[in-house]
Amino acid sequence: MLPIDAAAHSSRWRRRHPVEKAALGFGLTLCAVSLPPWPGAVLVAAATLAVLLGPAGVPGRQLWRAFRIPLGFCVTGAVPLLFEVGGARGLVALAPDGPAHAGELLLRTASASLGVLLFAFTTPVSDVLPRLVRAGVPAPVVDVALVMYRIIFLLLDSLAKIRQAQAARLGHTTRAATWRSLAGLGATTFVRAFDRAQRLQSGLAGRGYDGTLRVLVPPCAVSRRFLTATGALLAGLVALTLVLERFLP
Repeated sequence: MLPIDAAAHSSRWRRRHPVEKAALGFGLTLCAVSLPPWPGAVLVAAATLAVLLGPAGVPGRQLWRAFRIPLGFCVTGAVPLLFEVGGARGLVALAPDGPAHAGELLLRTASASLGVLLFAFTTPVSDVLPRLVRAGVPAPVVDVALVMYRIIFLLLDSLAKIRQAQAARLGHTTRAATWRSLAGLGATTFVRAFDRAQRLQSGLAGRGYDGTLRVLVPPCAVSRRFLTATGALLAGLVALTLVLERFLP
């Protein structure tokens, strides 16, 4: 199990309805994208961090480990805005407004990523997928997603065991040995993926699979107080952004 999935299963909000957490997380993401980067995205990021580290109870170290990956993509996407190609000042030159545009993009994408992580850190995938059928998603699509979700963790476990076995046999001592180990790792994982899929299909057929995976979903009601607080938070962020935008440069 990935660390973010383990954190979601042990979250303080584990028993809350996914609709509540989706309204909060994706609402913050929408605010980060639609509001002005300054001060809107900064306020959204601060509010999201406060919720993550406070009521949601996400450990700061785990949050940073998960956030640094999308943050790297945000930085990678912002860097090209610093340059202009084929302009009057040469083939490649610094754009006049490049730092401002790059900073705005970085603020938007980083704060939006925090909103998505809020939902991911508090909502296991196993709680979301079965409820998608009630939302109108075709049952076969949800079944495929559930099966793939299970197979991913099985393959990750196989990868870890194969790498451990290769390291115990000195498979990473030299560069040539490392490349051979990587080739063997890819080939073995490819074969095991088909083997796992075939065994899973046989197991489902033996249990009378009729085209629908029936999963027990723990009952939980949508809290109106939580949704009201979410709406108040989002409205407060929008209002505060519009007010501060008039006074801040």
